[in-house]
Amino acid sequence: MGSPAHRCRDIERQAGYLQPEHCVPPPPRTHSETMWFIRDGCGIVCGVITWLLVFYAEFVVIFVMLLPSKSLAYSLINGALFNGLAFLALASHFRAMCTDPGAVPKGNATKEFIESLQLKPGQVVYKCPKCCSIKPDRAHHCSVCKRCIRKMDHHCPWVNNCVGENNQKYFVLFTMYIALISLHALVMVVFHFLFCLEEDWTKCSTFSPPATVILLILLCFEGLLFLIFTSVMFGTQVHSICTDETGIEQLKKEERRWAKKTKWMNMKVVFGHPFSIAWLSPFSSPDHGKADPYQYVV
Repeated sequence: MGSPAHRCRDIERQAGYLQPEHCVPPPPRTHSETMWFIRDGCGIVCGVITWLLVFYAEFVVIFVMLLPSKSLAYSLINGALFNGLAFLALASHFRAMCTDPGAVPKGNATKEFIESLQLKPGQVVYKCPKCCSIKPDRAHHCSVCKRCIRKMDHHCPWVNNCVGENNQKYFVLFTMYIALISLHALVMVVFHFLFCLEEDWTKCSTFSPPATVILLILLCFEGLLFLIFTSVMFGTQVHSICTDETGIEQLKKEERRWAKKTKWMNMKVVFGHPFSIAWLSPFSSPDHGKADPYQYVV
């Protein structure tokens, strides 16, 4: 017997299961709905915590380690580097959180829409019974977003959004920049501890020695924890992009029905054509090409 996922997909293949008469056309989007934002309490809390942790790291780096430093060049270089990476990390987080990950139009499984597809004999379509949508291949339903998401990798509470076709670049950049500022903060903590051991503790910080130690230890713990976590996430995301197989597809071991591309081409699909410095910018939207978003299996 097949797995539950395969049995579910077999049910979706039956033409009678579509029941287009039970679906109503999706309402037109209003101006207030142009920005994508998931109203999930847990995700909102996780997103706020993420920003607060970055601001805490900023506070310790600037007021505990850089301002008391005797070397102006050391403070300027490290301050500019850390603040620049932190800004890119928060910008990537905002774009990953507020970008439509690739949601399929809700309630489009109507008779008129199915007829407009002009399907050939042997072609099948998938209908999601939860959001009443015609799903393109490789789309999965998210119970938190309550939508079907194209090339959904997973739902991440830290960005309060799904990671999908349209925002995977921003999520990868977010994990990369968080890992970089975590590593940078850890290196600066080590140098500051060595500096304080050689000098008088009262002169190496504007705070009292006990407060300085506590702040540095907390930053060290935060940096180490997020360096490990985001590095692992960054590695798994890059591997998923190179193999062109999302996390859900790997977990469910779904049959591969799409054309196999090179690793470099898979990277271009996510980050844009052609390769440029814009790959590292959260302000540059990737050009995914003009591929038909609705793909059906013969």
